[in-house]
Amino acid sequence: MSKVLTVFFLVKFNKSRRIVIVKSPKAGDMVIKTQRMIFKTYTPTEFLRPFIKTYIVVENYGEGSDGVNRVIPDTSLVISFRYKGQVHNESGESRQNSLPASAFSGLRKTVRIFNYSKNAGNILVVFKEAGASAFFRESFHELFEKIVSLDNFIGQQSTSIIEERLAETADNDQRIALIEKFLFSKLFNYKPDKLILTALQKIRSTNGTIKVKDLAIALNISQDPFEKRFRRVVGSSPKQFSTIIRMGSIISGREQEQTFTAMALGAGYFDQPHFNKDFKLFTGQSPSEFFKAPSFLRISDFLQ
Repeated sequence: MSKVLTVFFLVKFNKSRRIVIVKSPKAGDMVIKTQRMIFKTYTPTEFLRPFIKTYIVVENYGEGSDGVNRVIPDTSLVISFRYKGQVHNESGESRQNSLPASAFSGLRKTVRIFNYSKNAGNILVVFKEAGASAFFRESFHELFEKIVSLDNFIGQQSTSIIEERLAETADNDQRIALIEKFLFSKLFNYKPDKLILTALQKIRSTNGTIKVKDLAIALNISQDPFEKRFRRVVGSSPKQFSTIIRMGSIISGREQEQTFTAMALGAGYFDQPHFNKDFKLFTGQSPSEFFKAPSFLRISDFLQ
C-alpha cells in the first residue's frame, strides 16, 4: 500500500517514515526526501520574485509503486509541468484522473490526492497571491476547485513547444531556466491592484476571521464590486480565501496540549461537529488522525 505524504507549504510526516531534509547553499532552496518521493525547491530569479513564491520539483524515485501525496488547500495558484511519467488525481469513489502534462491548478477548499507513477517528475510554479495576474489577463475565479490544461491560457501550440523542450532536457536547473524563459515571455506591463493586496493583508492579519462586509467597509468599497475584483485576481471569493487562511492558521497554530474543542472555539466555531466536518474537508482526515504525526514542516518557512 502506498504511503501518503501531506505536502505543499505544510508537510506531515509519520513517525515510521525516514525523512532527510537538506538545505541548499542557495538561499531559500531545500530538499525533502522520503522513502519514495523527493521534493526540491528552487528560488525564482530576482525579477520574478514579486510574482512567484517558489518552484518545486516533485519526483517519485521509488521502485515498483506509486508515490502518493495529499495536497492541502493553500492560497497559491499553481502551474505544473510534468516532464516524465504520469500523475493522477484521485477523485470521488477512488477514481483516478490522468492530469495534463501542463496544467493550471486553482485554489480550493478541499484536499487533493496525487499519485506519481514510478520515475514520474513534475515541476510546480507556485505563484504568490495575486501574482499570476502579471502573466495572464484571464479571470481566475473559474479555476476554483479545478485543474485545467495550460493550453486554455496559452494555446495548444505554445503548450506543446514547452512540453517537448522540458521532456528533452535532462537537468532540473535547465528545466527551471526554460520555465522562467516562458514566464518572462508572458509577463506584461502589470499594475498590481493595491486594494486587493490590502484586502489580502487584512485577511491574513485576522487569520481569516474578518467578515467580508467589514472588509469592504474598511476598504471603502461596495461589497459586490469588491468581491468581483477579488475573485478575478485571487481566484476565489474573499470568503473562500478566508476559509483557507483560517484552516491553515488552525493547523499551524495548534498548541501541543490543546484540545480539539478549544481549537475549534478559538477559531470561531460554536460546535465541534461543524469544525470536524470543515477540518476533514480541508485535510481529508479527522483532527485526531491528522495530528497523530509528531512533527510538521512549513515549506514556506524556507522561502523567505
